[in-house]
Amino acid sequence: MNEERLRILHMVQDGLISADEGAKLLAALGEESPRLTTAALATPSRPRWFRIRVSDSSTGRMKVNINMPLSLVDFGLKIGGVSGIDVDDLRAALQQTQGGKIVDVQDEEDGEHVEIFVE
Repeated sequence: MNEERLRILHMVQDGLISADEGAKLLAALGEESPRLTTAALATPSRPRWFRIRVSDSSTGRMKVNINMPLSLVDFGLKIGGVSGIDVDDLRAALQQTQGGKIVDVQDEEDGEHVEIFVE
């Protein structure tokens, strides 16, 4: 197995790229994409991204779109406290989550929709 193919397979395994993106990259290398086994599909990867989306409720227009590595959030929690929140509990919750949407709030007063994901 050549080095480029192995690197692409590791990127898919680590959740850095999707299986479809990996197949396209392998095809670009002129190689057939590997078959994904049921075990490979069932193995969840650890979430790596913290995403915040704030959109206008009436138009759906995106106002804020933040994507940052989850490790950077953890680093920020270590160096700066958040008032009124137990930082250790928050850090533990972020590390234990399997991913997905963790906050979905409609702010009727400001007309904003706030979503926070860990993926």
